[in-house]
Amino acid sequence: MTDTAAYFPLLRGRRVAVLANQTSVARMPGVVGTTGRPVTADEAGRIHLVDLLHECGFDVEAIFSPEHGFRGTADAGEKVSSSTDPRTGIPIRSLYDGRTLRPSDEAMRSFDVLVVDMQDVGLRFYTYYISMLRMMDASAEFGRKVIVLDRPNPNGDKVEGPLLDMRYKSGVGALPIPVLHGLTMGEIARMAVGEGWARRCDLRIVPCRNYTHATEYRLPVAPSPNLPTQRSVYLYAALCPFEGTVVSVGRGTDRPFEIYGHPDLTDRRFSFTPHPTPGAKHPPLEGRLCRGEDLSRMPLEEARAVGFSLQYVIDAFRDLGLGEAFFTPMFEKLVGVGWVRGMILDGASDEEIRARWLPEAEAFRTLRAKYLLYE
Repeated sequence: MTDTAAYFPLLRGRRVAVLANQTSVARMPGVVGTTGRPVTADEAGRIHLVDLLHECGFDVEAIFSPEHGFRGTADAGEKVSSSTDPRTGIPIRSLYDGRTLRPSDEAMRSFDVLVVDMQDVGLRFYTYYISMLRMMDASAEFGRKVIVLDRPNPNGDKVEGPLLDMRYKSGVGALPIPVLHGLTMGEIARMAVGEGWARRCDLRIVPCRNYTHATEYRLPVAPSPNLPTQRSVYLYAALCPFEGTVVSVGRGTDRPFEIYGHPDLTDRRFSFTPHPTPGAKHPPLEGRLCRGEDLSRMPLEEARAVGFSLQYVIDAFRDLGLGEAFFTPMFEKLVGVGWVRGMILDGASDEEIRARWLPEAEAFRTLRAKYLLYE
């Protein structure tokens, strides 16, 4: 986003749309708009992409918003109505309005070039890349240019977990990639087009400067309501599979994706009770005392190293003794394959499950190499 010399010239004299949310911000000290005044910044000194483009005189016709809405406050999967940005008066067209997951023909005809800028977290079931792919497909159909302003992957070059069996394709998994895919948004876009997973469009990536996949990147803004901390971003790969079970991952508390629990877990000293919170209006197990585990004090380096692990899911499964009733159909959509549930039911360990998915993850790592923008 800060490399304006790379993309401002591509927007001059064009009607612009953006796919953006609350993460589309950067510190840009000294940047001024067409009036000669500094571009509007928030209290932390960050400038939003929409304000940058608007105050620098570009013709921004529409803001497209992904899951959680333009301001990033809606629940997971919640319907978000279209509206207007009060600061700029630009229409916000929600891709999660409950009617369609792609824009109308009228909306697509309203612009010439789409600028994509959102902070991803590097996981297959995190939905921002899916919104980008849907907009890329629509842009290909209407001959619109797509510019992706790239951002680092906070999970770096981790490539872990089973590849999605496309029988389980859903709103939380769109491509045959591992749970942790080791790609930035720009690299996902390149790979999707290159492998024929998305329609070929007029695509341009503005890469991050001075970045490698080994660079530790701590997010300056929470990417969504229930990933409020860097630790939750790191533990997300291991705890999100609980969303396909009867166990709570702490939605409705101040530590989502840093804790897990259920009323019937035994011999646990930690407990919590989910209540309605912003971003979790009706959390699972709402109002029920849950016993479980607190990972919120885990050192960040340790949390970063966890990756895609089913150790916590297996721990809770064995404790509860519910058999098949432990799982919901969402489990396969999240882990991406049908065989993981069977292995857990048969008593397999995390190490045994890992041994089964490891070869395909390594094969994906090789395939991914030709689409990388960074070492």
